[in-house]
Amino acid sequence: MKDMVVIDGLVKRFGRKEVLHGLDLEVAAGEVVCLIGPSGSGKSTLLRCVNQLERPDGGTVRVAGEFVGMAQGRRGQLIPGRESDLCRQRTDIGMVFQSFNLFPHMTALHNVMLAPRRVRRQSEAQVVDMAQRLLAKVGLADFGDAYPVQLSGGQQQRVAIARALAMQPKVMLFDEPTSALDPELVGEVLDVIRSLAGDGMTMVVATHELAFAREVADRVVFMDGGVIVEQGPPSDVLVRPREGRTREFLSRFLGVPTGALGEPASA
Repeated sequence: MKDMVVIDGLVKRFGRKEVLHGLDLEVAAGEVVCLIGPSGSGKSTLLRCVNQLERPDGGTVRVAGEFVGMAQGRRGQLIPGRESDLCRQRTDIGMVFQSFNLFPHMTALHNVMLAPRRVRRQSEAQVVDMAQRLLAKVGLADFGDAYPVQLSGGQQQRVAIARALAMQPKVMLFDEPTSALDPELVGEVLDVIRSLAGDGMTMVVATHELAFAREVADRVVFMDGGVIVEQGPPSDVLVRPREGRTREFLSRFLGVPTGALGEPASA
């Protein structure tokens, strides 16, 4: 299976603090990777570096074989690319944030339609049917005329997912998409992500929903201190973790003794 996302030696600093330490990660086309780990482990920063909302201080990111935010110089070396090229590349990378970031003066339908019209210069007639289909896909077929203030948090997040899908991205990034929701609204958003996984969408999801990660992920990546501590199938990382730091995190997060997670797998 061809890699859709290739992260090589990724370094990110904020001032003197290095938050990603030469991180490597590959995500195959159609794969669902869930990032787990304590707050401050670098999950969100990693996602933001993929679409260059945070510019890396070292290393490279490739999406669909193309270096994001970089171009080849005359001697073949990588140099910072043009902003126009980065904007084009970002259209292939959908991102859903913790906060919904909907435009409050626009209906749900027009929030979904906005990017195709502004970025791809498509007419309203071209995108209205597509936007209606996407709202139906996320379970909001009857809410196209509603404004964000009229929607619950879960509904707003589903509109945000439809908006990201409107650009027909090659990969979707989710940064703790349920963390701002009331507990009873979490399930409706996770159901949409499950549906996307069933459709074969390539996704990288930073989440604290471990049961969801176990169900949906092809691979779970445990991060701590800006590095990948452990990765593998959910049945290994979440049930039989090899690394002591992973077992410690899971036992604290799940509120169960470390031994209840199973013995570490043999090498």
